[in-house]
Amino acid sequence: MAQHPLIACPHCARLHERLPIQAGAMAACTQCGYVLYRQSGLSLRSWLAVTYAALIVFAIANYFPIATLSVQGLVVHASLPYALLLTWQQGHEIVAVMTGLFAFGFPLGQICFLLWALQSIVSGRLPADFQYGMRVFHAIEPWSMVPVLLLGVFVAIVKLSGMASLQVGPGLWAIGALSGLLTMLSRVSAYRLWRYAEDAGLVPRSSADTTGDKVVAACLSCGCVQNLSSVSQDVPCLRCGAHVRFRKAAPIARGWALVIAAGILYIPANLLPVMVIRTPAGTTSHTILGGVIELWDLGSWDLALIVFVASVVVPMTKLFALIALMVKRHWRSVGIQRQRTRLYELVEFIGQWSMLDVFVVILLSAMGNFPGLTQITAGPGAASFGLVVILTMFAAMSYDPRIGWDERFAYRRPNHPAASVKPG
Repeated sequence: MAQHPLIACPHCARLHERLPIQAGAMAACTQCGYVLYRQSGLSLRSWLAVTYAALIVFAIANYFPIATLSVQGLVVHASLPYALLLTWQQGHEIVAVMTGLFAFGFPLGQICFLLWALQSIVSGRLPADFQYGMRVFHAIEPWSMVPVLLLGVFVAIVKLSGMASLQVGPGLWAIGALSGLLTMLSRVSAYRLWRYAEDAGLVPRSSADTTGDKVVAACLSCGCVQNLSSVSQDVPCLRCGAHVRFRKAAPIARGWALVIAAGILYIPANLLPVMVIRTPAGTTSHTILGGVIELWDLGSWDLALIVFVASVVVPMTKLFALIALMVKRHWRSVGIQRQRTRLYELVEFIGQWSMLDVFVVILLSAMGNFPGLTQITAGPGAASFGLVVILTMFAAMSYDPRIGWDERFAYRRPNHPAASVKPG
């Protein structure tokens, strides 16, 4: 039995003992190099204060307007809730729901669940439903997209700066601050919260019998390492109650299904207009590439490049990277497997940034809503593009990078060394 809690690398299944490390340092897997955990210099109460600040800033960001625009005596106070409501009223319910969840619902849920969990751990008393709340928190973490929303605001302002008199509102500064706070709070993941509770003696310790050929698996919801009777067994987690499997169920079949579906939807997402502009002079439609060209013509080559990368390069990179990972899963070379792990980490990191164009469209619909003069609405391509983003993110979540290391029997190695410690 290990003297310290066990931690399993989610990318290669290598077992390690979770040893205390210095503030600012991080522990990496000795096999694949994935960062297993970091040690923050902030205490639990400090993280709690940051979370309270994020909640206050979130309220400011959604109550006050992002920008105030005026044309010929008509004034629009554009905010995110107004943009979501207007998009729904215009008949684009799918786009409104997607953006409402990613820019409002999930960020608010992330803050509230984090506040609740930190408060529970600090008080030393966990509520009876702590395990269920933490499972929900873990599920919504990847879908909070405030930094993408902030970039979308900048793109929308640049596009409308020459059409109307524009004054930046308090909501923009609040979204900028919220983006920084949520990026900071993303370090306090569900895994880290479980480790805080584990160190405080509030939840069972992560441990397993690693002697002989015992099968060991880690819960993907809380990280708890435990034994299974066989590789085909599916049992509830001893700590959080989630289903624990040796490997994800049918990762390749599900991954291919989602990638193919995303590839099919990617065609109308690029061919159909994502935005429609109606003026007294007529109606014009803009595709994704059309929006990039428009930004370039406005002289904003930097934003044009960012939108091109986020809306064209990133989705294609995700699709081709996932295909490459699924085509050949087993390599004997440790070096190649490490490169494949880095590729999967890239797919996880860039996943949400493709939503940039969808955010730009709904923000423009609010900022450019001048009845009788100009009306901007989402086009049919916006919903298709948003679904492509969702499907590729689900495909990345369905894929199991550990299967590439199974040929090396990493899960059966009885030794579990400490992870390599690196400066933060």
